[in-house]
Amino acid sequence: MTKYKSQGFINTFRNARKGMRLSLKSEQNIRIHILAGSVALAAGFFFHFSIIKFCILLLTIVMVISAEMMNSAIEFALDSIYHNKYSKMVGMAKDIAAGAVMIVTVVALMIGALLFIPPFFKMFLG
Repeated sequence: MTKYKSQGFINTFRNARKGMRLSLKSEQNIRIHILAGSVALAAGFFFHFSIIKFCILLLTIVMVISAEMMNSAIEFALDSIYHNKYSKMVGMAKDIAAGAVMIVTVVALMIGALLFIPPFFKMFLG
């Protein structure tokens, strides 16, 4: 049992939408990732990706955006707890979260290369 009132099924979606809007509004990196993901999806349509390749592409895009949103949530939470004051431990936590985003992004770039380089060469060299 929790001391907080259950917010209900519909309100959980409202809160999630609010979180997505807040992240889009406040975080430039998320906007960049969404733009890059949109370009990748358009390129997938252009190269006539199979359903499997589209699923891989969608999961990769969502993985990067989710990691960026989690990083932002960690940063906002720690900044609010520590009132934006410097703390070595807070800095370490933020750096670790940012490192996780970097790892996911590098893997996404590798997946993108595996998905897009073969059809690109086939179209222009083959």
